[in-house]
Amino acid sequence: MNKAIVLAVVLLIFSGCGNSNYSPKPRGYFRIYFPKKAYRQYTGNCPYSFDYPVYAQVVPDKARDAKPCWNDVYFPQFNARVHLSYQQIASKAMFNELVEDARTFAFKHTIKATSIDEGRIAYPERKMYGIYYTIDGNAASSVQFFLTDSTRNYLRGALYFNEEPRLDSIQPVLDFIKQDINVMIKTLRWK
Repeated sequence: MNKAIVLAVVLLIFSGCGNSNYSPKPRGYFRIYFPKKAYRQYTGNCPYSFDYPVYAQVVPDKARDAKPCWNDVYFPQFNARVHLSYQQIASKAMFNELVEDARTFAFKHTIKATSIDEGRIAYPERKMYGIYYTIDGNAASSVQFFLTDSTRNYLRGALYFNEEPRLDSIQPVLDFIKQDINVMIKTLRWK
């Protein structure tokens, strides 16, 4: 009787393993719906204005050490924000310090980044100059930039996702938001 039970179990195991059509279920990702591109102008009480997407919100930075005119362009659908920090330039030494801080903040991501590229921003007709940092890899911030007129105004921006940084997962959203950041930069004006 015991031999018959053991033989039945062994036959059952072998018959279950005989199917060669098995394949593991592939990993799935959420479907992302991108809204239609449309923009409106931010004209708050700060000394700058720019166009930002209608599916985003400009909200004041609520951090304890936040200064006036520090804002976040918040993308609720994508759980992301572009942190904007404005500083009025008081001296040449302060300007040099702000530019060096921007470079330092960008290159802090060297540990996780696979590359960091710098691109110059120059719109002389608007007195708008700066640097755009593209940070590839699983870094906390994939895009950072600063804009200045070199004499009075300085604005630094950094894109953050409120998720664990996995470039393969956020790449489509990152590409989508980069287009919005480019519009913000191209339309930024000093008041």
